[in-house]
Amino acid sequence: MSNVEILPQVSAFIERRHGCFIDGQWVFAEGESIAVVNPATGQTLCETMDAPLEIVEQAVQSSHKAFKSGVWSKLRPADRERILLNFTRLVEEHAEELAQLETLSQGKSINMARALDLNATVEFMRYMSGWATKIEGQTFDVSIPLPPGAKFTAFTKREPVGVVVGIVPWNFPLLIAAWKLMPALATGCTVIIKPAMETPLTAMRLAELALEAGIPAGVFNVVTGGGASVGGVLTSHPLVSKVSFTGSTAVGKSVGVACMTNMTRFSLELGGKNPMIVLADADIEKAVQGAILGGLLNNGQVCAAASRFYVHRSIHDKFVEALAAAVSSMPIGDGMNCEAAINPLVSRKQQQSVLKHIELARQEGARVVTGGELLQGDGFFVQPTILADIDHSMAVAREEVFGPVLGVMPFDDEDAVIELANDNRYGLAASLWTNDLSKAMNLVPRIEAGTVWVNAHVLLDPAMPFGGVKQSGMGREFGRAVIEAYTELKSVCIAH
Repeated sequence: MSNVEILPQVSAFIERRHGCFIDGQWVFAEGESIAVVNPATGQTLCETMDAPLEIVEQAVQSSHKAFKSGVWSKLRPADRERILLNFTRLVEEHAEELAQLETLSQGKSINMARALDLNATVEFMRYMSGWATKIEGQTFDVSIPLPPGAKFTAFTKREPVGVVVGIVPWNFPLLIAAWKLMPALATGCTVIIKPAMETPLTAMRLAELALEAGIPAGVFNVVTGGGASVGGVLTSHPLVSKVSFTGSTAVGKSVGVACMTNMTRFSLELGGKNPMIVLADADIEKAVQGAILGGLLNNGQVCAAASRFYVHRSIHDKFVEALAAAVSSMPIGDGMNCEAAINPLVSRKQQQSVLKHIELARQEGARVVTGGELLQGDGFFVQPTILADIDHSMAVAREEVFGPVLGVMPFDDEDAVIELANDNRYGLAASLWTNDLSKAMNLVPRIEAGTVWVNAHVLLDPAMPFGGVKQSGMGREFGRAVIEAYTELKSVCIAH
């Protein structure tokens, strides 16, 4: 197996002293630091700042000042679009550098970092850049009766909300940062990104590229540090107008409560325990391949990952056998190894959490078909695991694992399986596998999820809204819906 050679500029960036990016420059302060660890080795790559209160306040004031000055929001929409497209071009030119930073700090496959994290980021950035010139309102024929004989023209316009805080998780650090950054910039907002403690490097490099692209200083700031400390200050700050959070349901609820104190807009993309329903007529080979992509992408560390599989009893055993054979043959190794299909989890904490879920499933009576073991070594590896003989009441069938653990359950009745799929506090995503168009059209509306795929899973597009129902959050990413989330709707009524 061959490892990718680390670029000199990647090594140089990692070796730098790391601070927070505020007003177009790096800001440093004495105090606590946070280790950024390579999940494949357990070794520290570098240290970043756990920003003290004065640095966080400096970032908010910088963003507020930049917004009020209109240095970005008052540009012609075509000029914002041009600068954002230039920003996109720079990210594309630095794709390999960013992909390597992503893999070294997050652990994921360099193949996926290139193909998904970077390619999808560039496509999303390009798509969202175009929205800068397409923000629109509506006109209305109103029937206001007073004063007699008066005429009125009424319309709406969309205006940027102001200072936006984007809180980014560790599973897709660059991609999800772009999800929050680009619509905010397209609408004329200023942005503070707080990356996860484990994976701040690509967001930090992104800020430098934004400045190089022509985005004015103060419009895009990056603050590093802990969620409870730095994140808590940002989400409760009275000068922040919008918070976009992606992460766990428990933390997301606390973010929502903090935002309500100041009536701050917020959107939450939270956890999921996403079902994949395989009907009797489904193509088993395609369903198995869909399960591998949908369940093991990024080693299962995906909010929309398929993790509970309901397979019709007539094909259940064949499905389990084929899935286990495919999964057990997947090579395991360092994310910088192009031949490794399974890579380390992001941290020792996450590794131990996944192993506890597997052990609890064993204790409750689940059968480990393949995997389920800790791999020896300094990296944070867990074997990809297929579980069978699962009862719907077991914790592994109800709680989010966020790792390479796939639980398979048989079903006999389609009405009953829809009830089982919906019998969960989460509602982020689901998929239905069938070649029967009538069944697909009739069953999809009954599935309680923000996104339902048919004969696919976990595939996204920047034009298609994405978000959850129930405990999986509120608000939507992507498309026209996200533009609405970063703008205020102002009604204008003119008497004449």
